[in-house]
Amino acid sequence: MTTTPVMSPVPATDRTTGRAERRAAAARTKLSSPAASVIAIVIAVLWTVPTLGLLVTSFRPELAIRRSGWWTSVTDPQFTLDNYNEVLYGGTNFASLFVNSLVITLPAVVIPITLALLAAYAFAWINFRGRNILFVAVFALQVVPIQVTLIPLLSLYVDTGLNGSFWTIWLSHSIFALPLAVFLLHNFMKDIPASLVEAARVDGAGHVRIFFQVLLPLLTPAIAAFGVFQFLWVWNDLLVALTFAGGAPDVVPLTVRVAELAGTRGSDWFLLAAGAFVSMVLPLLVFLGLQRYFVRGLLAGSVKG
Repeated sequence: MTTTPVMSPVPATDRTTGRAERRAAAARTKLSSPAASVIAIVIAVLWTVPTLGLLVTSFRPELAIRRSGWWTSVTDPQFTLDNYNEVLYGGTNFASLFVNSLVITLPAVVIPITLALLAAYAFAWINFRGRNILFVAVFALQVVPIQVTLIPLLSLYVDTGLNGSFWTIWLSHSIFALPLAVFLLHNFMKDIPASLVEAARVDGAGHVRIFFQVLLPLLTPAIAAFGVFQFLWVWNDLLVALTFAGGAPDVVPLTVRVAELAGTRGSDWFLLAAGAFVSMVLPLLVFLGLQRYFVRGLLAGSVKG
């Protein structure tokens, strides 16, 4: 007599996981199809054309810019460096304002990342009363419009004598960036296996050692992602800098002068194009250099919660 083997039922969790994997594989196939690749290339070309036109215009002589469009450079190439010499070393004084933008941007990136790393570690790996409520409150601060805080912060800076200095811009950008930074870094930390932290605790490591030797090396994508995001935001900012710096020439960033060129010298396209490209070349290089970390960090911080 033969017996028929009884097949054990497949657990529901395995079936769910299998379906999720099949859906993910199907999505990857669709995104990597030739049609999707062609659409992505077309979008990239259309997105790049204005930047290319701005670059070509910035090198063309003033008379050529007034007479024809930048695309005529293919048949009638006329290029000069006079526009950049005028922008960087002429009356527009872009060189010193470029330094101002660097002085504003670098601390405004480092300060919120440093504070957010400490706060995110506390929310993720330290148990204390009211932790969840406080984290939700920090996360909810992201919906507060910046414009609502401008007048109260400006009044506070005037009362303390900080107005018109770099400190007001650094503190303001740090305040505005902290909720998002804490949220992204916290979610990325929670994605790290708890076994790593537990193993470090078994070996006698405290919070400081766990943070610097275990977690911090694994947080490079998240830190780079938020660093790129914050760098681009602060570098391209006009509202915060103009409000708290007060228009002082030794404090204002590059964006203020670009806005002045667009408003008072709108007919000088040769200067406006060169100035605009000077202001965008550094953030463009930063984004292209760190874009892989930017994507990985944002995906990790937006899925887990």
